[in-house]
Parts: sequence; structure tokens; C-alpha cells
Amino acid sequence: MENTILVAGATGNLGEKIIDALLAKGAIVKAIVRLETDPLKVNTLEKKGVHVFKINMADKKEVVNVCLGVDCVVSALAGLKETIIDSQKILLDAAVAANVPRFIPSGFASDYTNLIVGQNRNLDLRREFDSYADTVPIKLTTVFNGAFMDLLVTDMPLILIKKKRILCWGDPNQIIEFTTTHNIAEFTAKVALDTNTPRYMRIAGDRLTCNGFVKVLTELTGKDYKLFRPGGIGLLNMIIKITRFFSPSPKELYPAWQGMQYMRDMMEGRVIFTAYDNNRYTGMRWTTVKDFLIDEHIELK
Repeated sequence: MENTILVAGATGNLGEKIIDALLAKGAIVKAIVRLETDPLKVNTLEKKGVHVFKINMADKKEVVNVCLGVDCVVSALAGLKETIIDSQKILLDAAVAANVPRFIPSGFASDYTNLIVGQNRNLDLRREFDSYADTVPIKLTTVFNGAFMDLLVTDMPLILIKKKRILCWGDPNQIIEFTTTHNIAEFTAKVALDTNTPRYMRIAGDRLTCNGFVKVLTELTGKDYKLFRPGGIGLLNMIIKITRFFSPSPKELYPAWQGMQYMRDMMEGRVIFTAYDNNRYTGMRWTTVKDFLIDEHIELK
């Protein structure tokens, strides 16, 4: 019997990949999108065979109707309070009202369960939603995946290519976890089709220290990469506070200080997993940082 999976956030980078992975596994895929969603994006999903519902996502009754007959709801929503808490609560409550048995929240990030409250705005929002979700009668599974490996070549200033340096705050031997969005999507699709999953699942495509990055980049480029150590975690915390004071950017999802909060949490070691679920499913090919940089044809020289 085919499983029917509903995906919210279907037009986002991760949401689209999750849908592709579900379709490849033979699932029936439904997607809810906002009324203002670009028709071209809707058309792209429909051509793949996705049943797209363009609705008012603030109307619980409309969301309930789409949730009827669904085996699992996957939330790939991204945003601030209005999305991660308010919209996701409506989605969750609608799933409960429609008797959907399972729900995967938008927790695709580092493990925030051990973080200090108030030190990472975006992860605090996800944890606040989880606190609410744990009070409703539905089976929940949150997927933690460390940092998105894809950000290494875009928004994460860890590899300083022009300077041939690896940015390091604190301990250069602190392990940092990375997973590609393709691996996250494939794993999430398997979780959505698995009726016996735990509350939390943790995956990492690769685990590297700053010293490990120095070795990998030196091997890939033939250049002598070194560490760039501007200071410790204490200094980074001070820079975060100053940056946020002068440029609060409350409506931006990833202002500069938010990126620094992610960097601090990774390099402080609070988000590192103690156990991994990488081997739960067969057929997964986990992409390493080295393979990712090679596959992306990144100009590192």
C-alpha cells in the first residue's frame, strides 16, 4: 500500500529535495503552498506528479482538509516566529485534527536540546515549537543534521579561500558536524515512510575539526592552509552582542550575528551528537566534506 506524505515548505531548497526523494521511493506526495506562491514553482511540482494545494495556511480548516488521509506530515518550513511557531502550530494542530499519525517538524539543524536558552534565536524558536508539539497527541520525529554542508561554499565563512586559512574560534580539535541537503532530504524521506521512529534522530555526513579542514584543504589545493584564530569563544560572544546591538535586524532570518551564533554553538561543542542514526537505513551514500568540495567544482586555488 502506497504511503501518502504531505510536505509543507515544498518550494524551498530542502522541501523540494525531500519531495524528490519521496517520489523516488514511490510515495504519493501532497504539498501545501501559500496563496501567493509563484505559479511557475507550483507548475514545476505538479509536473513531477505532486498534488499541490494552494491554500490560506493560516486557515486551520483548509489545512485539515488537505491533511485528511495523510500518513505523515513533513514540515520543511523556514522562517522566524510567524513561520516556525505560528504557522507550524496551525499545521500540527490540523494534522492532529485530521488524525494524521506522524509529524516531522522543521528541526533540520544542529542538536539544540543542549543549548543555553537565549543564545541562538533561530534554534530557540525551534525548541519553543518542540515544547508545544510534545503536548499534542501525535507521534513526532525531529531530524538533527548538524550544519548544512552546502553553506561551506556560500554563507559560512569557515574556509577563507583567498587567505588560505580556516577560521577557528576556540579549540581547533573541536568536532563539527556537516550534512548535505541531498543527504538530509533522502534520510528524511526514509523517516517519513518509517512508522517506527524515535523522537529524535541524528545524522552527520561528515565530522571535521578545524585542524581537519586544514588537512583537507591542503590536500585538495596543494596549498599550505593554516588556522586563523582571531580569539576564543568569549571574544566571539562579545562580537555577537555588539553586532546585534548596532544591527539588530529582527526581521532577517540570517543576519550577521545569527550566523555568528551558529558558529559559536558549533565551535563550543554544545551541539555535537553523542550517537548517530546514519546506519538505520540501507542505501545511503553519505557525502564527505572533501567529496562535496570536489563534486561542487569549487575554485579553491
